[in-house]
Amino acid sequence: MIFTAANPNLRRSVYAPALRSLDRFLDDAIAVAKTAGTQLKEEDKHWELSIDVPGVSREQLNIAIEGATVRVTTVEDAPRQYKKAYEFTQEVDTAASSAKLENGVLTLKLVKLVPESKATTLSID
Repeated sequence: MIFTAANPNLRRSVYAPALRSLDRFLDDAIAVAKTAGTQLKEEDKHWELSIDVPGVSREQLNIAIEGATVRVTTVEDAPRQYKKAYEFTQEVDTAASSAKLENGVLTLKLVKLVPESKATTLSID
């Protein structure tokens, strides 16, 4: 235990800089692991989501779209398990969206749903 002259109650550990560096390293590693194999590009009218799923066939993938949430999962007997949900800022137009699996990369083109105005005009008596 080391005390400083200015504040005798303040303890400094000789390991503190190393622990801070380790914390930063682990935070960075976790952030990279969460996004590894996933790329998202945003255009004016759609998003393009690319996910690495090597060894998984079309039949082993399930893609579910509900509002602004897209869920990608694999079936139980797939060689690689994948289960992730992506939340977008706008609802996805399921009729105009598409999915393509090529060379172990699943590419989703998710078209943004243009909100329709439900405003009505009232006549004044």
